[in-house]
Amino acid sequence: MKKIMNVVLALVVAFSVIVVAGCKKTADKEDNSLAQLKERGVFVLGLDDSFPPLGFRNEDNEIVGYDIDLAKEVVARLGVEFKAQPIDWSAKEMELSTGKIDCIWNGFTMTPEREAVLAFTKPYLNNDQVLVVREDSGINTLADMKGKTVGIQSGSSAQVAVEGDEEFAASLASKVMFKDNITALNDLDIGGVDGVVMDSVVANYSIAQSKKAFKVISDPLAQEAYGVAFRKGDVQLRDEVQKILIDMQNDGTVTAISEKWFGRDISVIGK
Repeated sequence: MKKIMNVVLALVVAFSVIVVAGCKKTADKEDNSLAQLKERGVFVLGLDDSFPPLGFRNEDNEIVGYDIDLAKEVVARLGVEFKAQPIDWSAKEMELSTGKIDCIWNGFTMTPEREAVLAFTKPYLNNDQVLVVREDSGINTLADMKGKTVGIQSGSSAQVAVEGDEEFAASLASKVMFKDNITALNDLDIGGVDGVVMDSVVANYSIAQSKKAFKVISDPLAQEAYGVAFRKGDVQLRDEVQKILIDMQNDGTVTAISEKWFGRDISVIGK
């Protein structure tokens, strides 16, 4: 009886090894995202094209920006063509899951909820969610927004930050959703809203470029980091992009791009 049990146990162990090996082989076969990309020959980046200085349209209607310059160099080193694909930011995850884009790369904030369903690179920039107001508004703190109206880009991390700060959210008279930050800032300029919550990187750049009488409240609603997001199963592609970004940081390419857009190296790649 003991001999029979030993034989059965041996068969069970052998079968388990075969199953595990088979599963690993299947998993490896399924994640051929890098090979598929190179076979297609085009890397499609999904972005909000109204998000300066990370990704936006210049006076010639060309999509430019810090993220665009980083991505173009990564894609050149991958040996494929680059395509910037503007998307509805509130539907960005759906655009990615349906295969219309290869990644979301446009000041995309990393959160535990997003990391659970997407494959992120390591952070490449740090950021804060801040409140922007008119200089003559008399608003100097977040508490001064009590009973006032705030503008937010729909589906953005700013929306998450506002809704996550229960005290601040409850103090507001109302929240107005906008398609993009530029439209929200234009509404702030004409008095349609009393403040706009948005990314500090975008806020500071937009104020400097527009010369409008805005100011950033020093207390951030949230601190965060940007990453490049891929489909959960596209780990090979994610890892290759991450490797190239580190190579670019080490050879000075990232520093040059950062100095071009920000006047200094603010990258956190490999740091």
